[in-house]
Amino acid sequence: MSKKARPRIYNRAGQRVPVQDKTWYALQASGDAAERVIEVFVYGEIGGWGITANQFVQDLRAMDDGASPVIAAFNSIGGDLFDGLAMHNALSRLGERCTGRIDALAASAASVAVCGAHRVVIASNAMLMIHNPWTYAAGDAEDFRKVADVLDQTMEAIIAAYKAKAPDIDEVELRRLVANETWLTASEAVALGLADEVGDGVKVKACLGQGAVLQRYQHVPAELLAQLDEPAETESDLEPDDPPLTPTVVDSAKLALMITQRCAEAGISNLVDSLLSSTKLENEEVVQAELARATAVNDLCVAARLPEFSAEFVAAGLDVAAVRARLFDKIVTSGKGFEIDNSLPLDDDPAPKVQAKQIDQPSIWSARQAAQAGKSRSATGARR
Repeated sequence: MSKKARPRIYNRAGQRVPVQDKTWYALQASGDAAERVIEVFVYGEIGGWGITANQFVQDLRAMDDGASPVIAAFNSIGGDLFDGLAMHNALSRLGERCTGRIDALAASAASVAVCGAHRVVIASNAMLMIHNPWTYAAGDAEDFRKVADVLDQTMEAIIAAYKAKAPDIDEVELRRLVANETWLTASEAVALGLADEVGDGVKVKACLGQGAVLQRYQHVPAELLAQLDEPAETESDLEPDDPPLTPTVVDSAKLALMITQRCAEAGISNLVDSLLSSTKLENEEVVQAELARATAVNDLCVAARLPEFSAEFVAAGLDVAAVRARLFDKIVTSGKGFEIDNSLPLDDDPAPKVQAKQIDQPSIWSARQAAQAGKSRSATGARR
């Protein structure tokens, strides 16, 4: 089985470009046909903002030959509980040929997902975190009663997932640990039966760029939070065979043309001015990164049915996480509703997601009446 290499990105001049967003998801197969091993790397948030269960299942199905061993490697803060349950069930269906591997962290929904594997190996310096389901909610008292009922039901789904992996676990103790947001070391996870073996320790950056989200939890171990303050990779950290990062001559006109053409191809020409402002036409690497960010921001705004804010967000230099927060804040004023999320809140988390806006029939009727009255006045004036 081949070792997963650290990703490298080079520009056209052969220069190494530091990777900014280290959240990634990959699936690969290695070895000859007789020794084929399928590896799935779930390194990132689970759910609509990251790795969806649909993507996970479809990719796995496309590569699975029904016989090769499957290793599902996790380093995830968690996310959407129901996606985590779907991943759990997908791994469970693989039977004895499936191994779950916790490379650094399997928290929240990720802990549910990895427990679907027949055998779970947790690195000696990794952790597994379990906690109660959590959600945003808005509405009247009856709405909140319904939300509480749903949370109780999802709690039972979580308990069932853990007990499927550890049938001999004491349920009273399990519920206590879940309620207290418990961070389990490798040996503790094995002792409870949620993991089967302690593997070799590996150094993996906390959640690959999503470490800040760890702050939403209440009892995060200090050593994990400390990783958030580690400096980013510098030129001195590059491997010996990496080409040196040498300065290049910037062709501003060429970069401006690139932005215009790429935006036209992506259907986001309305963002050209914002990109010219945010990139300052510094260099091609910055432009490429900003184009990718602008596309992601625009996709989020379109999905939220608020495309009019995409230019503003791009010009402000907001990253995807910040845009999500602002979209949540804007959507919450349009109605009410709730959505289950197996994550705890940050102090400055936005208000809850809500249902789509309802049709305002009185306003539509008034607008039509006003338009009809205007036509009548115009016709009267014409006759005079």
